[in-house]
Amino acid sequence: MNLPHAANRLVTLSVCLCSAPAAIAQEYLSGLKWPEPKVVTPGDRNSDPPSDATVLFDGHDLSAFKNAENWRVEDGAMVVGSGSAVTKQSFGDMQLHIEWCSVVPATGEGQGRSNSGVYLMYQGMSGDSPQGYEVQVLDSYNNPTYFDGQAASLYKQQPPMVNATRPPGEWNTYDIFWTAPRF
Repeated sequence: MNLPHAANRLVTLSVCLCSAPAAIAQEYLSGLKWPEPKVVTPGDRNSDPPSDATVLFDGHDLSAFKNAENWRVEDGAMVVGSGSAVTKQSFGDMQLHIEWCSVVPATGEGQGRSNSGVYLMYQGMSGDSPQGYEVQVLDSYNNPTYFDGQAASLYKQQPPMVNATRPPGEWNTYDIFWTAPRF
């Protein structure tokens, strides 16, 4: 498996730039006192992480995870094994970027086809079930299942807005923006 690189993709953007007449080009003031956003250095390539990112998997080892003894690294990719690989570090609010692909050839159907998940606010196991909010990872390409169990759903809570799953063997991307609940 080869990981996708932005350098291998052609992206075309259409941008409309307008200048406001001087009479209306005043600074917008919301009335709220916001902290100044932190400046970070973007990666040299679009696929490189920004300077303030915590890199959990670098394509070489699983040292950022516990309970990953049945998982492996193959051709720079993390290959799912049995059990739940859990980050050693805990996170609150975050932005998470993952790339995943399902196995070729596709086997099984419904929830039995390349099923996994990304757990947010992981609270441990209850029997065989991980506890937390699960963003579903599933081969949903031409694979009917219940809507709130499709790829990109918040499992059994919210269906995805669309089913944009790529065919087995092609890489899918999730950019998850998570704000942890405040109780």
